[in-house]
Amino acid sequence: MAAIKKILIRLPNWLGDMVMASAFVTAVQDTFPTATIDLIAKQGIDFLLDYFPTHGQRFVFSKDKYKGPMGVRKFGREVSDNNKYDLFFCLPDSLSAAIMATSIAATKKIGFKKSMHAVFFTKVFKRKENVHRVDEYIDLLEQFTEKKIDKPLVTLVANNKNQNDSLVININSEASSRRLPLQKAVNIINKIRTQINNEIILVGSPKEKIFVDSVFTNVENKKNISNMAGQTNLPTLVNIFASCKAVLSTDSGPAHVCNALGKKTIVLFGAGNEYNTAPYNKENVTVMRLGKLPCEPCVKNECKLFGVPECLLQLDEDLIVENVIKILA
Repeated sequence: MAAIKKILIRLPNWLGDMVMASAFVTAVQDTFPTATIDLIAKQGIDFLLDYFPTHGQRFVFSKDKYKGPMGVRKFGREVSDNNKYDLFFCLPDSLSAAIMATSIAATKKIGFKKSMHAVFFTKVFKRKENVHRVDEYIDLLEQFTEKKIDKPLVTLVANNKNQNDSLVININSEASSRRLPLQKAVNIINKIRTQINNEIILVGSPKEKIFVDSVFTNVENKKNISNMAGQTNLPTLVNIFASCKAVLSTDSGPAHVCNALGKKTIVLFGAGNEYNTAPYNKENVTVMRLGKLPCEPCVKNECKLFGVPECLLQLDEDLIVENVIKILA
């Protein structure tokens, strides 16, 4: 293989997937130690690049600014104006990302095999099935290099020295099938409050604020509980995670952020397959799954069978509290 000096990586479009892709960036660095690695991230989650493994230039793709196929191609041309790459890796398998590849100036363009996508790349490889998302990404590198790659940890680095003993609780998710039902969230927080004195911080995005406010209103003892939902932007939220002692979260992007920051994290799984998408670093994550329903695990964004996610409703609240106490210790 000819010397590879300049590499461009198109990172995934979702918060959790982008966090997991940090391991791929590290693996590429280890495989091509003398190469410069530039990154493309979607606007809105591009702030994560501040915590990413060392890299060169960063390019932020805005769907609002670069609309449609022509906009995507224009963005690719702008990236390539002063850059000619030896190698381009495309981790999303969306059509938009594939179209972007056509205007990226790169000798080799590598992506996942998908119907009609082969024409956009110089080489496509089959996405490995029934493995963790991190392993899917690393396998793409292994197939391209035809070498076995040591799998790095998923790592974000935040230089935050203001450590405290707080417990951060994230009850939210983009999908209702992964979000704690209101009364279930209230019950869990009530029980945790009776067992620990640590500060409890509730978090959530602006669009999740109404739901988190409803939960907070119904909590019996609000002493030393802070409701930060809707009051922080994503970079500030990362600093909250980086400062805390431990995290209790639903299966969501923030759970991956906490795990990558090295925080002890408990993840409550409803819909979603933990074998594919649980936070990757096993030494600091506890996955809780009911595992008693015939429909588990599903990957639907809404619970079609029960209306509300029974897989979350039936989780043992006492066991959740027991695990919280354990990780806080």
